[in-house]
Amino acid sequence: MEQLHQSSRLENIYQKYYKIALIIPIALILASIVYLTLFTAKNGDIIYKDVSLTGGTTITVFDTQIKIEDLKSSLISEFPDLNVRSITDITTGEQKAFYIESKESVDKLKPALEKEIGYALTEENSSVEFSGQSLSEGFYKQLRIAVILAFVLMAIVVFIIFRTPVPSGAVIFSAFADIILTIAVIDLIGFRLSTAGIIALLMLIGYSVDTDILLTTRLLKSSENLPVNKKIFGAFKTGMTMTLAAIVAIGAALIIVHGLSDVLSQMFIIILIGLGFDIMNTWITNASILKWYMEVKKIQ
Repeated sequence: MEQLHQSSRLENIYQKYYKIALIIPIALILASIVYLTLFTAKNGDIIYKDVSLTGGTTITVFDTQIKIEDLKSSLISEFPDLNVRSITDITTGEQKAFYIESKESVDKLKPALEKEIGYALTEENSSVEFSGQSLSEGFYKQLRIAVILAFVLMAIVVFIIFRTPVPSGAVIFSAFADIILTIAVIDLIGFRLSTAGIIALLMLIGYSVDTDILLTTRLLKSSENLPVNKKIFGAFKTGMTMTLAAIVAIGAALIIVHGLSDVLSQMFIIILIGLGFDIMNTWITNASILKWYMEVKKIQ
């Protein structure tokens, strides 16, 4: 009896405030669009890019004693875009190596690094990788096209499934919001995206639409003779189980690979940020738009 009373109370609160709740995600989305517009005008692109997307040099040194922060502070004035990270053992947490990357050529970066660490770099104690600017920028353009194409194809599939502008638009808008908000947070924390980071954004499109499609299908195509709020809460239980399971799995993977693989760490962090925003955009943005639409159209 008490559970029924609490459920009824939650439904009443939701019924009263679901339109007002839309203000939160819309305000965040508008703020993100403004921020990303200013960011792009200042930096020439919507994201910070690492050397895999801009071209440059990556040097990995198998040294367990070098202090990363001291090395970075010594070289940052000469190489402002320098990125220095350690590579650690998963079981002990001990440093096994470190790497530095910059847009500068090998001929400039390697001598400066050798001067700081006090010994010559050879094939036995280090590895050097260099990627040309034109090749990296070409690859970046292809990745951008892939993300845009994936989003367009997703939108087409959604319209084919639901065949009505408002529900289809709500799904697409929610997925768009997940991507925009995630990129804004990535830029705010100063992430330099690699090719893996772009691929993570591509994966996020898939993660974003699954719960939105679940919700929209439950509301518009379900044969259950239930009130709209009951259908939303039923979809919420299923969808949150899916999302939280993904968050737990990816969070555990992030803990395991942290310090071992920057590529995987970056992918997992981006997906976790996106999943967090997906909770808001599915169960506030999309759910509120759909409920409002169904009330206007008198759909039960």
